[in-house]
Amino acid sequence: MKVLIVEDEPALARALVDAFTEAGFVAEHAADGEEALHLGAIEPYDAVVLDLGLPSMDGVTVLRRWREAGIDLPVVVLTARGRWPEKLAAFSAGGDDYVTKPFEIQEVVVRVRALIRRTSGNASDEIACGPVRFDPSRGSVTVDGRPVRLTAHELKILDYLLHRRGRIVSRLDIIDHVYERDQDRDSNVIDVLIGRIRRKLGVNMIATVRGRGYRLEAPGRAPS
Repeated sequence: MKVLIVEDEPALARALVDAFTEAGFVAEHAADGEEALHLGAIEPYDAVVLDLGLPSMDGVTVLRRWREAGIDLPVVVLTARGRWPEKLAAFSAGGDDYVTKPFEIQEVVVRVRALIRRTSGNASDEIACGPVRFDPSRGSVTVDGRPVRLTAHELKILDYLLHRRGRIVSRLDIIDHVYERDQDRDSNVIDVLIGRIRRKLGVNMIATVRGRGYRLEAPGRAPS
């Protein structure tokens, strides 16, 4: 899953990016409001961590403009402002959750993961489809209780497919959500990684939809 960190304090931004990367996310950074506004409009992020006190354009304005443009990505607002009027302004502009500085870095990661889970319609921390179960907080995958070892990129792809189970996702969609903007993007690599995931899971769950991409379904379930 891909998250945008919008924070102008370099040390805090680095700590957040490192924490999300360690947790298995693709984490990208914007240091001011103008850059955040642009990236949120062109990149398919799964969530945003948005500071309110930003140079060039404040976070509330960024958030309001995203919502006015129909960009409905989940947003966790973080700021040193603790008074209710600032919180109300953030929620009124379209924020989904709120964390006041100082905070524990891992709390932000947990809140973002929970927000993505709820947005995807998952009630539990664990994501399941048929015999496959994935615990994002631990990065562990099991099939019928059997542990399955996947590489970091394989985990990111499976995570993305599980959050969109039953839906067709294109190779470009997968690339956009598992690679950073400055990384080499080759759709042939996705085909190879999908093949590896299929072999390691050992169950027929990832279907190739000719000309469109892939769809993950529980075994024996007819596609809709």
